[in-house]
Amino acid sequence: MPEPNLPSTSARLEVRSLTRAFGDVTVVEDVSFSIAPGQVTCLLGPSGCGKSTTLRMIAGVEHPDSGEIRVDGEVICDDALRLPPEQRGVGLMFQDFALFPHLSVAGNVGFGLRGAKAERMARVDELLEKVSLSHLLDAYPHELSGGEQQRVALARALAPKPKVMLMDEPFSGLDNRLRDGIRDETLQVLRDEGTSVLLVTHEPEEAMGTADEIALMRDGALVQKGAPYNIYNAPVDKHAVAFFSDVNVIEGVAKGALVETPFGQFLCPGVPDGGGVEIVFRPQHVKIDFDRQGRGPNPTINDGVAARATVRRARFMGSESLVDFDVDGGLHIRALLPNVFLPKPGTVFWLTVPRNRCHIFKR
Repeated sequence: MPEPNLPSTSARLEVRSLTRAFGDVTVVEDVSFSIAPGQVTCLLGPSGCGKSTTLRMIAGVEHPDSGEIRVDGEVICDDALRLPPEQRGVGLMFQDFALFPHLSVAGNVGFGLRGAKAERMARVDELLEKVSLSHLLDAYPHELSGGEQQRVALARALAPKPKVMLMDEPFSGLDNRLRDGIRDETLQVLRDEGTSVLLVTHEPEEAMGTADEIALMRDGALVQKGAPYNIYNAPVDKHAVAFFSDVNVIEGVAKGALVETPFGQFLCPGVPDGGGVEIVFRPQHVKIDFDRQGRGPNPTINDGVAARATVRRARFMGSESLVDFDVDGGLHIRALLPNVFLPKPGTVFWLTVPRNRCHIFKR
């Protein structure tokens, strides 16, 4: 595992060595990260990996066993101090918008605001204009669409001007056709307010499309943190590759810092002779060498050796085709190819895999 990304003094939110166990089960272990002002960080991982528990500890509705949480450099939680949620400067949005059914849109947004009535109403008006709901200030939640309810929940969470917004899969209940637009609008409002955002999701596509940084969790631990491009293209292990897409895996044994495969030799520096090696690459990076026409392997600088493969089955997926191949030597490879490509089972092709698209890990 790489060194943890230790918080800096300029961070809006700092989490240091956060740990939480329930009985004998540790659900969050030694998690550290930081978020800058106005930054969107996605806490990404499979269900049950500790994402929501981490979020709840930052919000103050769950207490850590150890660790420290700071907002703008001020401690809001450590072994000695645990500020209540309302004093943390943290907003919270869940999948369930939890609007008050007996209050109007304006009443929901203004709920909990302090100060003079004129000041409270000015803040409500300002936020409803930001989320384009000024015309619905007197409406009630049951009269709103799901997207409108989500925007009311956002305005209500922003009303007290939190420094950090915690979002636990708040868009998952929306219609797929509306989700992207509403999510982008929501995050833009948060950025305009200068609010730091920690968004919990189990969907890689959502994290890749929204985050400035992704913090990838597995089994309660933070395994990698970085920009979406770096997380996708420089994964720390096979599981990190596989979380973002289907993968092909070739297993081999190192000999002289090399491993033999149907696609030629691969370098595996640092792996001792006899050590296991996994070569991992995505289906979209498999190439068919149409120019070869069955004339056999011919090494190239980047693509290596072409391997002879037989089509097992092919399926059209809409904008691309998924083709399963049996490579000579007993290897199964899956390729994702653009447009319509539906060769008959039994058809022979020569496949290559660009070396710069392969990830090599010790097994």
